[in-house]
Parts: sequence; structure tokens; C-alpha cells
Amino acid sequence: MRLARICWLLLLVGVIGSAQPHQVQAQWSNNSYKFKSDVEKQRKQREALRVERRTSNPVRYPKYMKGGEKPNIQAEKPDIVYLERNEAPGTVIVNTSGRQLYYVLPGKRAYAYPISVGRQGFTWTGTERISRIKSWPSWTPPADMRRRQPGLPITVSGGLINPLGAKALYLGNSIYRIHGTNNKRSIGRASSSGCFRMLNKHVTHLATLAKIGTKVRVVSSYSGVSESMPLAVFFSGFGATEDTGSIKTKKKKKKKTRSKKRKKN
Repeated sequence: MRLARICWLLLLVGVIGSAQPHQVQAQWSNNSYKFKSDVEKQRKQREALRVERRTSNPVRYPKYMKGGEKPNIQAEKPDIVYLERNEAPGTVIVNTSGRQLYYVLPGKRAYAYPISVGRQGFTWTGTERISRIKSWPSWTPPADMRRRQPGLPITVSGGLINPLGAKALYLGNSIYRIHGTNNKRSIGRASSSGCFRMLNKHVTHLATLAKIGTKVRVVSSYSGVSESMPLAVFFSGFGATEDTGSIKTKKKKKKKTRSKKRKKN
């Protein structure tokens, strides 16, 4: 009886031990476990079907499209985050894996804009500078995109229908831009052809800060970002002014006393 119990325990430990590696590789979906390899396989199949649909039955657009209305978009500030690293104020940092664009402010702070980034096969990293800023820009699909998606228009004038949105910040001499979009569902996803999409209200705000010549650093990941102020920063700035961070000190003003000389009669 005792030997049988020991054998049963050893069998149970073996089953649990062999199951652990698979649990690490699996995720819960639709009330069942799916292995990462299966999820990746399904994603590739969906992408292949999407490309096939576009090439076999392309949507035919007019050669020259009008972009529609050009409303006045009000700029809206995003949330402010705190950085562990010292970054030069005025720098733009694009975190592709985090789907965030940071505009660095003084005092290790930054505006954090949610963005859409390039899908698989269209991601890139590097450093560029903003070469042009355009309101309601026209859009001319590059030749590679037209080959992938036959039926695209030759050009689309600026407007709400235009995929570049209310503003476009051109990156150097490349084909890439930071631009607006009306497709809110794409924000936070990897769905572009290498550009960085922002909500129109956010790209309008960014355009008030970034200028021609602003450095844009595109990285695959960026760590050391916090939504709350670090305690070290809080205590180091205790009693400091918000703008300069210098500690206020009261200087005693010496009263000047004037001695009046009596005039001798």
C-alpha cells in the first residue's frame, strides 16, 4: 500500500513537471489554451489571406481623390510621464514596441502620445530630423505600396478622408512621417507601412512643439518611464520653483539708514 502511494506521487509529479513548459508557451483564449506557435501560425495565415484578397480583388479608387472637409482641429495635451534617463528637451522618442511617442520636456518629463506603428516587415529604427510640417497634406502612395495594393489612387488631396490626417511631420528625406489619422481603432496597434499615426488632436498638439530640425529617435523599446513622479525627484525639488527647480532663499535686505547732518548756524 505504501509502495503504491509512492508510485502514484511520483507519477503525479512527472505529469505536472512535463506540463509546465507547455503552460509557459500557451495562452488562454475562447475558454481553451492556445499555444504561441499556433497563434503565430494563425496570424500569418490571416495576413496571407488579407494580402491575397487585396491583390486578387483590389478595391478600385478614383485616380485623383478629394480628401474631403478640413475642419479646425483643436490641439489636446496627452498625459505627462517621467523619465529615468537624461534626455535633451525637445527630442522626440518613438518607442515602437510600447506604441508610444515621447516629446521630452525639461526636468526628466515628457508628453506621452499613443501611436500606431509599422506592422511586421515594416518596422525600422534610427534617427531622423523633422524636415517639413504640413497641415492637411496630400497623400501620394509610393510605388511599392501601389504594387502591394493595386487600385490605390495616384494621389489624395488633404482632408478627413486622407490617411495622413490633419498634420504630417516629415522625417528627413525618407518616405516616413508622423501624421494624424481618423481611424482611432488603429492607435496602439502595429498596422501601418512604417509611418507613425497619431490622433488628429495629438498630432496638432505635437506640431505646436516640434519644429523643423527636431531630432526624432526611433527605438524598438524604451524603458525607465513612469506615470507618477519618482520620490527622489519630489524630495529633491521640495521648496523649489516649478520652472527652474532652484531653491528659494530669502535675502535679507539691509535697511539703509541715512544720517542727517545738522547744519551749523
